[in-house]
Amino acid sequence: MGAWAHAAAGEGSGRAASTPETVSVVICTYSGERLGSLVELLEALPRQRRQPEEVIVVVDGNETLEATLRARFPDAVVLANHGPRGHAAAANRGVNAARGEVVAFIDDDAVPADERWLELLLAAYGGDEVLGVGGRVEPRWLARRPWWFPDEFLWVLGASNRGLPTSRQPVRNLWMDNMSVRRELFGEVGGFRTSLSRVGARPFATHETEFCIRAAQRRPGGFFLYEPRARVLHDVPTRRATFAYFRSHCFDEAVAKEVMARYVGRADGLATERDYLTRVLPAGLARGVGDALRGDPAGLGRAAAIVVGTAVAGCGFARARLRPLPLSDDEEVTLGEPAPAGRGR
Repeated sequence: MGAWAHAAAGEGSGRAASTPETVSVVICTYSGERLGSLVELLEALPRQRRQPEEVIVVVDGNETLEATLRARFPDAVVLANHGPRGHAAAANRGVNAARGEVVAFIDDDAVPADERWLELLLAAYGGDEVLGVGGRVEPRWLARRPWWFPDEFLWVLGASNRGLPTSRQPVRNLWMDNMSVRRELFGEVGGFRTSLSRVGARPFATHETEFCIRAAQRRPGGFFLYEPRARVLHDVPTRRATFAYFRSHCFDEAVAKEVMARYVGRADGLATERDYLTRVLPAGLARGVGDALRGDPAGLGRAAAIVVGTAVAGCGFARARLRPLPLSDDEEVTLGEPAPAGRGR
């Protein structure tokens, strides 16, 4: 196991039987453009207090990147995604190879905020009803943050938006840039649905949301926890810090959520979105106007962005309902091809 060898066998004695002892970290990647961020992440993981059982990097359709990672990080398990292109199939490939009781996911352009990340995720597994634990994602701006960008829409950038809990609380779903799940759950409910997957640079995906809802529906009494102290930093490149990206992502995400809700039912599939629309956004709009009245002119920009983002998302939902995309009703939600002996390819 090299640099990622698990802690001594006696560690953690006396814990509840349902508390997991081992964790595998899965990272999905596809582009050499993110190699610098990925290297930073792989070099940071050995500094975690709770060492992972293994680090699995699944490369989606990039043999050059795969070879580079094998040569540079011999202690990591580097696999090629042999399933459909996209994040969901790559994640399923990683889960299939994982040996830890928990599988933790982190994006290839993110890094733990401190050495307690895995420790805090695992500590929240207090009973069998806890199906998974996720943490807070903070944006790491690679360019100046736009003056008009509201905290309520940080989800556009893959970060945790205002309105999420500020202490450990159950949530409907987790997000794969900072997410962990009991490995046994995948065997029970299947893997991530590839038809809802992010493919390449397409900026939206709902496969993790659909998985969490499906898992909770099939395991009555089970739930997912959000632990905001388990933080990661997520890169925000210059191209994402634009109003054009903001508008397009709001539209695309709404389309994707409407499609996802057709798989799991609108009551569960859109419950969090209804709360966000009726509670979080009105409060954000009032906050922006109030900030402007108190002498911060950028408050009006944030308020305007909330109005525009809400309207554009509404158009996305309307488009998806009036011109519904076909569902893959016969899709097998499986983990795909298992890792071969030796786990090298």
